[in-house]
Amino acid sequence: MDTTQRTDQARSADRRRELLEAADRVVLRDGPGASMNAIAAEAGITKPILYRHFGDKGGLYAALAKRHTDALLDSLRAALDAPAERRERVEQTLDAYLTAIEARPQVYRFLMHPSEGGQQSEGFDVGKHSAPLLRRMGEELAQVIGDRLDLGPAGEQLARVWGHGIVGMMHAAGDWWLGERPCTRAELVRSLADLLWGRLAAAGDKVGGPGF
Repeated sequence: MDTTQRTDQARSADRRRELLEAADRVVLRDGPGASMNAIAAEAGITKPILYRHFGDKGGLYAALAKRHTDALLDSLRAALDAPAERRERVEQTLDAYLTAIEARPQVYRFLMHPSEGGQQSEGFDVGKHSAPLLRRMGEELAQVIGDRLDLGPAGEQLARVWGHGIVGMMHAAGDWWLGERPCTRAELVRSLADLLWGRLAAAGDKVGGPGF
Protein backbone atom coordinates (compact mmCIF):
# COMPACT_ATOMS: atom_id res chain seq x y z
CA MET A 1 0.00 0.00 0.00
CA ASP A 2 1.46 3.36 -1.02
CA THR A 3 1.36 6.63 0.91
CA THR A 4 -1.57 7.99 -1.09
CA GLN A 5 -3.72 4.94 -0.31
CA ARG A 6 -2.87 5.15 3.39
CA THR A 7 -3.73 8.85 3.43
CA ASP A 8 -7.06 8.21 1.67
CA GLN A 9 -7.91 5.44 4.16
CA ALA A 10 -7.05 7.68 7.10
CA ARG A 11 -9.24 10.47 5.71
CA SER A 12 -12.09 8.03 5.13
CA ALA A 13 -11.79 6.72 8.70
CA ASP A 14 -11.77 10.29 10.06
CA ARG A 15 -14.82 11.19 8.00
CA ARG A 16 -16.66 8.08 9.13
CA ARG A 17 -15.89 8.93 12.77
CA GLU A 18 -17.21 12.49 12.25
CA LEU A 19 -20.42 11.11 10.77
CA LEU A 20 -20.87 8.71 13.68
CA GLU A 21 -20.40 11.59 16.11
CA ALA A 22 -23.08 13.55 14.23
CA ALA A 23 -25.35 10.50 14.39
CA ASP A 24 -24.71 10.23 18.13
CA ARG A 25 -25.81 13.83 18.63
CA VAL A 26 -29.06 13.22 16.76
CA VAL A 27 -29.73 9.97 18.64
CA LEU A 28 -29.14 11.74 21.97
CA ARG A 29 -31.71 14.34 20.90
CA ASP A 30 -34.29 12.18 19.09
CA GLY A 31 -33.78 8.66 20.45
CA PRO A 32 -35.51 5.91 18.44
CA GLY A 33 -37.01 8.58 16.17
CA ALA A 34 -33.60 9.55 14.78
CA SER A 35 -33.84 9.57 10.98
CA MET A 36 -31.26 9.42 8.21
CA ASN A 37 -32.46 12.85 7.05
CA ALA A 38 -31.82 14.37 10.48
CA ILE A 39 -28.40 12.72 10.75
CA ALA A 40 -27.38 13.92 7.29
CA ALA A 41 -28.52 17.45 8.16
CA GLU A 42 -26.58 17.37 11.43
CA ALA A 43 -23.45 16.28 9.53
CA GLY A 44 -23.96 18.97 6.89
CA ILE A 45 -24.24 16.49 4.02
CA THR A 46 -26.94 14.99 1.81
CA LYS A 47 -28.53 11.63 2.58
CA PRO A 48 -26.94 9.94 -0.50
CA ILE A 49 -23.50 10.81 0.89
CA LEU A 50 -24.47 9.26 4.22
CA TYR A 51 -25.60 6.14 2.38
CA ARG A 52 -22.29 6.06 0.54
CA HIS A 53 -20.47 5.69 3.86
CA PHE A 54 -22.84 3.24 5.60
CA GLY A 55 -24.98 1.65 2.89
CA ASP A 56 -28.33 2.12 4.64
CA LYS A 57 -29.75 2.74 8.09
CA GLY A 58 -28.89 -0.82 9.06
CA GLY A 59 -25.23 -0.13 8.27
CA LEU A 60 -25.26 3.09 10.28
CA TYR A 61 -27.01 1.33 13.16
CA ALA A 62 -24.41 -1.47 13.13
CA ALA A 63 -21.58 1.07 13.27
CA LEU A 64 -23.19 2.96 16.15
CA ALA A 65 -23.98 -0.28 17.95
CA LYS A 66 -20.36 -1.44 17.73
CA ARG A 67 -19.15 1.94 18.99
CA HIS A 68 -21.38 1.83 22.08
CA THR A 69 -21.10 -1.90 22.71
CA ASP A 70 -17.30 -1.71 22.66
CA ALA A 71 -17.40 1.05 25.28
CA LEU A 72 -19.89 -0.88 27.43
CA LEU A 73 -17.85 -4.09 27.26
CA ASP A 74 -14.74 -2.17 28.30
CA SER A 75 -16.57 -0.89 31.39
CA LEU A 76 -17.92 -4.36 32.23
CA ARG A 77 -14.45 -5.92 31.95
CA ALA A 78 -12.98 -3.19 34.14
CA ALA A 79 -15.63 -3.88 36.80
CA LEU A 80 -15.04 -7.64 36.64
CA ASP A 81 -11.27 -7.18 36.98
CA ALA A 82 -11.38 -4.59 39.77
CA PRO A 83 -9.41 -5.43 42.94
CA ALA A 84 -12.35 -6.32 45.16
CA GLU A 85 -14.20 -9.30 46.64
CA ARG A 86 -16.23 -11.39 44.17
CA ARG A 87 -19.64 -10.22 45.41
CA GLU A 88 -18.54 -6.60 45.12
CA ARG A 89 -17.28 -7.16 41.58
CA VAL A 90 -20.59 -8.78 40.61
CA GLU A 91 -22.43 -5.72 41.93
CA GLN A 92 -19.97 -3.36 40.19
CA THR A 93 -20.53 -5.16 36.89
CA LEU A 94 -24.30 -4.97 37.18
CA ASP A 95 -24.00 -1.32 38.16
CA ALA A 96 -21.72 -0.57 35.18
CA TYR A 97 -24.40 -1.83 32.80
CA LEU A 98 -27.25 0.03 34.50
CA THR A 99 -25.17 3.21 34.76
CA ALA A 100 -24.49 3.09 31.02
CA ILE A 101 -28.13 2.79 30.00
CA GLU A 102 -29.21 5.36 32.58
CA ALA A 103 -26.61 7.88 31.41
CA ARG A 104 -27.67 7.67 27.74
CA PRO A 105 -31.26 6.40 27.68
CA GLN A 106 -31.93 7.78 24.20
CA VAL A 107 -29.00 5.82 22.79
CA TYR A 108 -30.19 2.69 24.56
CA ARG A 109 -33.72 3.11 23.17
CA PHE A 110 -32.39 3.73 19.68
CA LEU A 111 -30.35 0.52 19.84
CA MET A 112 -32.99 -1.67 21.47
CA HIS A 113 -36.46 -0.31 20.66
CA PRO A 114 -38.38 0.40 17.46
CA SER A 115 -40.03 3.73 16.77
CA GLU A 116 -43.52 4.07 15.32
CA GLY A 117 -42.36 6.72 12.89
CA GLY A 118 -38.61 6.28 12.77
CA GLN A 119 -36.79 3.06 12.00
CA GLN A 120 -39.88 1.16 10.85
CA SER A 121 -40.86 3.82 8.34
CA GLU A 122 -37.44 3.52 6.73
CA GLY A 123 -37.69 -0.25 6.42
CA PHE A 124 -35.49 -0.78 9.46
CA ASP A 125 -35.92 -3.90 11.61
CA VAL A 126 -34.55 -3.19 15.10
CA GLY A 127 -34.85 -6.78 16.29
CA LYS A 128 -32.73 -8.02 13.40
CA HIS A 129 -29.86 -5.81 14.58
CA SER A 130 -30.28 -5.66 18.37
CA ALA A 131 -30.25 -9.43 18.94
CA PRO A 132 -26.60 -9.78 17.76
CA LEU A 133 -25.58 -7.11 20.29
CA LEU A 134 -26.97 -9.17 23.15
CA ARG A 135 -25.40 -12.35 21.77
CA ARG A 136 -22.03 -10.64 21.52
CA MET A 137 -22.27 -9.44 25.12
CA GLY A 138 -23.29 -12.95 26.22
CA GLU A 139 -20.29 -14.53 24.50
CA GLU A 140 -17.90 -11.92 25.92
CA LEU A 141 -19.18 -12.48 29.46
CA ALA A 142 -19.04 -16.25 28.96
CA GLN A 143 -15.36 -15.91 28.02
CA VAL A 144 -14.65 -13.95 31.20
CA ILE A 145 -16.50 -16.50 33.36
CA GLY A 146 -14.77 -19.44 31.66
CA ASP A 147 -11.34 -17.86 32.10
CA ARG A 148 -11.83 -17.19 35.80
CA LEU A 149 -13.96 -19.95 37.31
CA ASP A 150 -13.41 -23.69 37.64
CA LEU A 151 -16.83 -25.01 36.62
CA GLY A 152 -15.85 -28.63 36.16
CA PRO A 153 -15.88 -30.90 33.07
CA ALA A 154 -18.78 -29.09 31.39
CA GLY A 155 -17.36 -25.70 32.32
CA GLU A 156 -17.30 -24.20 28.82
CA GLN A 157 -20.98 -24.93 28.21
CA LEU A 158 -21.96 -23.75 31.68
CA ALA A 159 -19.98 -20.52 31.22
CA ARG A 160 -21.90 -19.83 28.01
CA VAL A 161 -25.24 -20.57 29.70
CA TRP A 162 -24.35 -18.21 32.53
CA GLY A 163 -22.96 -15.54 30.21
CA HIS A 164 -26.05 -15.37 28.04
CA GLY A 165 -28.37 -15.78 31.02
CA ILE A 166 -26.77 -12.92 32.94
CA VAL A 167 -26.86 -10.63 29.90
CA GLY A 168 -30.51 -11.52 29.31
CA MET A 169 -31.29 -10.79 32.95
CA MET A 170 -29.46 -7.46 32.87
CA HIS A 171 -31.18 -6.45 29.64
CA ALA A 172 -34.71 -7.40 30.73
CA ALA A 173 -34.39 -5.99 34.25
CA GLY A 174 -32.64 -2.85 33.03
CA ASP A 175 -35.27 -2.23 30.35
CA TRP A 176 -38.07 -2.56 32.90
CA TRP A 177 -36.24 -0.40 35.45
CA LEU A 178 -35.38 2.34 32.95
CA GLY A 179 -39.02 2.59 31.91
CA GLU A 180 -40.68 2.48 35.34
CA ARG A 181 -37.99 3.45 37.90
CA PRO A 182 -39.63 1.33 40.62
CA CYS A 183 -36.52 1.45 42.83
CA THR A 184 -33.08 3.01 43.00
CA ARG A 185 -30.25 1.68 40.86
CA ALA A 186 -28.44 0.49 43.99
CA GLU A 187 -31.51 -1.46 45.13
CA LEU A 188 -31.83 -3.12 41.74
CA VAL A 189 -28.13 -4.01 41.72
CA ARG A 190 -28.39 -5.67 45.14
CA SER A 191 -31.51 -7.60 44.16
CA LEU A 192 -29.97 -8.91 40.94
CA ALA A 193 -26.74 -9.82 42.72
CA ASP A 194 -28.77 -11.76 45.29
CA LEU A 195 -30.38 -13.72 42.46
CA LEU A 196 -27.00 -14.60 40.95
CA TRP A 197 -25.12 -15.28 44.11
CA GLY A 198 -25.95 -18.95 44.85
CA ARG A 199 -23.69 -21.19 42.75
CA LEU A 200 -21.47 -18.31 41.65
CA ALA A 201 -20.38 -17.80 45.26
CA ALA A 202 -19.56 -21.49 45.64
CA ALA A 203 -17.50 -21.88 42.44
CA GLY A 204 -13.74 -21.97 42.88
CA ASP A 205 -11.29 -19.83 40.96
CA LYS A 206 -9.55 -21.56 38.05
CA VAL A 207 -6.00 -22.62 38.93
CA GLY A 208 -3.52 -20.36 37.20
CA GLY A 209 -6.26 -18.09 35.92
CA PRO A 210 -6.91 -14.42 36.70
CA GLY A 211 -9.52 -15.26 39.32
CA PHE A 212 -13.03 -13.91 39.67
